[in-house]
Amino acid sequence: MLDGLGDDQFGRCRPPCGKIKDAMPTDLTVILEHRPGELARLAEITGEVGVSIRGLAGFIGEGRGVVHLLLDDNTVALCRQALERAGIGIADQREVLVVGIEDRPGALGELTRRLADANVNVELAYTTFGGVKVVIATDDLISARAALP
Repeated sequence: MLDGLGDDQFGRCRPPCGKIKDAMPTDLTVILEHRPGELARLAEITGEVGVSIRGLAGFIGEGRGVVHLLLDDNTVALCRQALERAGIGIADQREVLVVGIEDRPGALGELTRRLADANVNVELAYTTFGGVKVVIATDDLISARAALP
């Protein structure tokens, strides 16, 4: 479950925002062919095995699609197995932070400034489905957690 501290019943962040959950979700980096239907195939495969995608970012480069999937920790193994059976490549798996932020101008700047001031280099950022939250990947999760209340 990704609805974190400070969320109201609609998934909106209410003060204090920027709190992070104790349970850490996982970002799975998936490699797809760059052709019509590949994202649909990915979503169908995960849905068929009962895995909910909590957030997603997708890009293309060098003839491939690179998709970041935000998953609950308890579904990662099931998702990996289903994707591997389907011949879909998995490039990386990492623990990430999911941080609630206010839906207002400047909120992202404030959050990322706190990380920068803690010398945390953000390697990946994208939003989740539902509510206003940001997924942050970094090689220094300890400092990132300490920088965010």
